Amino acid sequence: MDFYLTAILQGLCFSGIAFGIYISMKIFNIPDITTDGSYTLGGVVTAILLTNHLPSYLILPAVIIAGALAGALTGLIHTKLKINALLAGILVMTALYSVNLSIMRTSNLPLNSIPTLFNILSICSDPNQNTFCILFVFVIIITVIIGFLLKTDFGIAMRATGNSESMIRSLGVNTDRMKITGLALANALTALSGYLISQYQGFTDINMGIGAVIIGLGSVIIAETLINWFRITSVWISLILVLLGAIIFQLVLAVTLDIGVDANLLKLVTAVFVLLIVSLPRLNFRNAK
Repeated sequence: MDFYLTAILQGLCFSGIAFGIYISMKIFNIPDITTDGSYTLGGVVTAILLTNHLPSYLILPAVIIAGALAGALTGLIHTKLKINALLAGILVMTALYSVNLSIMRTSNLPLNSIPTLFNILSICSDPNQNTFCILFVFVIIITVIIGFLLKTDFGIAMRATGNSESMIRSLGVNTDRMKITGLALANALTALSGYLISQYQGFTDINMGIGAVIIGLGSVIIAETLINWFRITSVWISLILVLLGAIIFQLVLAVTLDIGVDANLLKLVTAVFVLLIVSLPRLNFRNAK
């Protein structure tokens, strides 16, 4: 049972990546590869500030700002230099590897002996249940904030930018600014996942971001499949499904390990799983024809 609880906890930690990919790819239609770098950046900033014994109320804003700056840089390169969004994300992601390594000055930084978010607060006596309660409240707060943001006039303008850029530009909205802000928000959320997972697993590794975009993409595709199946239009329900997608994705990997698949093949299984959930709606569509 603890094995699957761990998968749920990891799914909650990765919800920030899922929300970030949802904003960049499904709202703005921008394939943002900055995710791999900003996720690690969130973990690196968290680890460095924790080892310097800074209080949590300073660490969280610092992580959000760091992730937002990474996303804004990608947005600036894409909108102002007119470079393809995919290439802009790759450039920033590549640069962030050196930035993260320079900040951390080592490839791995343990946090086992340092007080973290999950052992400072005590809600339940059982450590796993205590972590679940903290993560659940944290993620629900983030979900509510994003939901309210997307329902505001600013959020509607963001969504309209992705749906019909020429139309919203004709109404006087600066679409370049919207894209920069959207990518900043997406990568701030991604950095939050780095903030959570570093404290949960007790260390930060320079290579922890490799494949992070696949986790977010898989989570969003699961949610999108459910949204299409049930024809959901509500922003709130869509966000909840993205959150559930992150949890389902980790549970599938947990089941894979539980049935005896070699852990060395986990990345392969992840790729195949993402391929299946990407292909499933298209196969259904063809059958309907």
